[in-house]
Amino acid sequence: MLLGEVDRRRGILGRFAACFKDTRKRNLVEHSVEELLRQRILGLALAYEDLNDHDELRTDPLLAAVVGKADPTGRDRRNQQDRGKPLAGKSTLNRLEWGAVTQDRYRKISVDAEAVDRFFVDVFVSGHDQAPAEIVLDLDATDDPLHGQQEGRFFHGYYGGYCYLPLYIFCGTHLLCARLRRSDADASTGAVDDLERIVGQIRESWPEVHIILRGDSGFAREELMAWCEAHAVDFVFGLARNARLQRALGGELAQARALYEESKKASRVFKDFVYRTRKSWSRQRRAIGKAEYLPLGANPRFLVTSLPSEGWPAQELYEKLYCARGEMENRIKEQQLCLFADRTSTHFEASNQVRLWFSSVAYTLLNELRRLGLEGTELAHARCDTIRNKLLKIGAQVRVTVRRVCVHLSSSYPYATLFTRIVEQLRASPPVAA
Repeated sequence: MLLGEVDRRRGILGRFAACFKDTRKRNLVEHSVEELLRQRILGLALAYEDLNDHDELRTDPLLAAVVGKADPTGRDRRNQQDRGKPLAGKSTLNRLEWGAVTQDRYRKISVDAEAVDRFFVDVFVSGHDQAPAEIVLDLDATDDPLHGQQEGRFFHGYYGGYCYLPLYIFCGTHLLCARLRRSDADASTGAVDDLERIVGQIRESWPEVHIILRGDSGFAREELMAWCEAHAVDFVFGLARNARLQRALGGELAQARALYEESKKASRVFKDFVYRTRKSWSRQRRAIGKAEYLPLGANPRFLVTSLPSEGWPAQELYEKLYCARGEMENRIKEQQLCLFADRTSTHFEASNQVRLWFSSVAYTLLNELRRLGLEGTELAHARCDTIRNKLLKIGAQVRVTVRRVCVHLSSSYPYATLFTRIVEQLRASPPVAA
């Protein structure tokens, strides 16, 4: 019910459904594309990750009501064997996923990938009442382990197994991009194309916003940094250490060691300098070196950035701006551990991308619940699985009458007061136009 209320305020699932094309014969269709998508994505948000789960979920009157079925009991279904089952079964949902791969007599629902890309950024932009002065876009790549013979599988030496290497782009807790990629390429592959699209779309609405890109050393590539410099986008990336960088930081490392030996506590000394690779970079760039000494020894780290030293001194840039990127990794964990973004088990890469999008929309829906409904509550920063266990998958009695679906919550439900407050906050938030 809470997810349904969020969607009524934000129109997320309807906008996502608009990215699909349905060429089925209207007079033979009982489940619209939007209803199918609602069922699949709400199922993911409620921890039903497999299509098999929907053979039982299809009889749920409450889910049917939130999906939008006028007959949540399914008594008026066309075929006798479907009566009492208001929602779609696993086979119908399977054809929805595979429609992105090929269209034939059985698969007649296709997806517009460019429209989906725009959808995530549109949801982000429309969630702001006014343009922010500055935003930080976080980029990261992660492994999506594969255990079958999926199309595009490759062995990745760093992760030690066969996997995909999806690219994620977040702004705070808002997901802007989830791109499934093969793992036989650099971590930054395709990042420029996605950033060009995202930054352009953001600037259509917020032309004056200051944008900073943030990522680990896998994104400190000439192509990406040169694009940022040409398009007035600042960046701060990790920089893989090498012998030249460590020599440049030699004096600071000795100083950090002396401080550690004197205090027996971890010590840090920062250095601000100019650096250029011998071949790959087209120009000199500002670099930050962190000379750190720990009980286990030296731990040097390096950054490259376009941000000026006047506004961002070395230590503040490293500790307050760059290290904050770790929060994005928590968002990726939510995607993979709580919303099953790693369920890329179909044979084709394209249909696995569709599954990743479904997981991403489920995350977006839960994040909007967290942002609009949980603000100021004890669950304001809760993970998606915590929100699910405390607010979504709870005991209730459902009674269906001719005119309404009644839900009776237990009087001993420990979060009853919080639940009521969340509903009030959601209903107080103004609907956002698509």
